[in-house]
Amino acid sequence: MRIVTRPDFDGIVCAVLLRDILGDKVPIAWAEPNAVQNRQVEIKEGDIIANLAYHENCALWFDHHLSNQTSESFKGDFRVAPSAARVVFDYYKGKFSRNFSELVKETDKIDSARLSLEEVFHPENYDYISLDMTINCQNPADESYWNHIVHLLGNVDISRILEEPEVKRRIKIAVRRNKEYVRYLKDYSVQEKNVVITDFRPLRKAPSGNRFLVFCLFPDANVNVKIRNHDSERERIIVSVGHSIINRSCNVNSGKLCSRFRGGGHKGAGSCSFPAAQAEENLAIILNTFFQNKGERS
Repeated sequence: MRIVTRPDFDGIVCAVLLRDILGDKVPIAWAEPNAVQNRQVEIKEGDIIANLAYHENCALWFDHHLSNQTSESFKGDFRVAPSAARVVFDYYKGKFSRNFSELVKETDKIDSARLSLEEVFHPENYDYISLDMTINCQNPADESYWNHIVHLLGNVDISRILEEPEVKRRIKIAVRRNKEYVRYLKDYSVQEKNVVITDFRPLRKAPSGNRFLVFCLFPDANVNVKIRNHDSERERIIVSVGHSIINRSCNVNSGKLCSRFRGGGHKGAGSCSFPAAQAEENLAIILNTFFQNKGERS
């Protein structure tokens, strides 16, 4: 039995909750959504999946992404919610050894992007948001750090976690990186109609930073489409889309749109990956969908 989840804040909190129920010795396997959907990750009999797409081998499955909804019979819970952690928390309500209400509430806020401009510009002033900044899901070398944060969140208060030397170091790096990221966004982003397009393909390695900063620079846009080269497969690109937290007029279900390209997500954010040779055609479909800005038909 393993906990298989995504290395973002929501996935980490899912692991915290599941380990509290199942035992802190249960190993965690970290996986990216595209890898699971494309069957590049082995799911073993008895695995528990959270915050990722369903797999028939799992013993339990918990998720909240509309694009991952399945007609298969399964144990666990699926429903549209602010976070996958909320789905796990409600499923096991009353059975936890600690009060995780605050942690799950903050995870809801972070994963559903219910942030203020002040929280975007100065995340280091907010406990859980600053901790979220230290988690880089694009770097597999950080696996030991993800495991460490799971252990800390499951056992000590946030104030003590923020005093951890490695956490403090990473917060300082994240603050500096965000300042650099603003410069990259200005150089590689352009607004077309209601969409701000960030194209990092000219760069050998795409920069990382607070994904909401782009909307502070382009407040009239209601969605961001970010394009970058795949880290290891240079003939592929990754497209990430996200609704603005300032101009909340985007009607497109991002996760459903990305699922057309074997990706996924939820209404406000999603991602997909496809061969670079298909980029022109696929990006045109994605951008035109956001330009039209039509909601779901009833």
